Amino acid sequence: MKILLSNDDGVHAKGIATLHQALKEIADVDVVAPDRNCSGASNSLTLMNPLRAQKLENGFISVNGTPTDCVHVALNALLPEPPDLVVAGINHGANLGDDTLYSGTVAAATEGRHMGLPAIAVSLVGHDCIHFETAAKVTVDIINKLRSHPLPNDQIININVPDVPYSELKGVKVTRLGARHKAETMTVQRDPWGRVVYWYGSLGPELDAGEGTDFEAVRQGYASVTPLSVDMTAKESIAPLQHWLAELENDH
Repeated sequence: MKILLSNDDGVHAKGIATLHQALKEIADVDVVAPDRNCSGASNSLTLMNPLRAQKLENGFISVNGTPTDCVHVALNALLPEPPDLVVAGINHGANLGDDTLYSGTVAAATEGRHMGLPAIAVSLVGHDCIHFETAAKVTVDIINKLRSHPLPNDQIININVPDVPYSELKGVKVTRLGARHKAETMTVQRDPWGRVVYWYGSLGPELDAGEGTDFEAVRQGYASVTPLSVDMTAKESIAPLQHWLAELENDH
């Protein structure tokens, strides 16, 4: 088995190093990751500047681009043959609910799926992020299951693991995405030259974090496994839209 491993915290992050060590036990692993922290990059591409790849002493490849860039350039230019699976993580912090829209970790997995490969994203939920080995073991267990239960072609798996020792993990739950209240805080400061600068504030509080959500599972001590659809079409809205757009045409 061959795996492409990437992330959004950067090629030197502890999460990707820990996951690489675990994945090496079950597969041949190539690591291609951003040269810096790209948290919140979502699915952005670098279009106006050239991408450069540098092989580091540990064999990892560093790219001066986004997580999406890393997966794209790896699959199209760097790897001699395509992998069997794309894995993104371990992210330093949660990717729950609406966070998945902004997550570079989830975006790296999504890009793998866009390129025709099964893909998973994995995150460790905590502020200080200590127990990366727990998330790594959960990831390996799920990958071993995926070999006999492959994903549909339009989906990825988003995994969030509580930051606890593996012995304290209560299990794994399949979940849906929860939701947060909108974040409304910005921190306004001045730089050393007196110019006004703005920092994003804290995430919004949980809005939908009830039964069946990824928020609830992690809060109860379970690893959350959420299937995400890459096709964002709101299929239930197609028929109503067709109906009132037909009325619009008749009005003309």
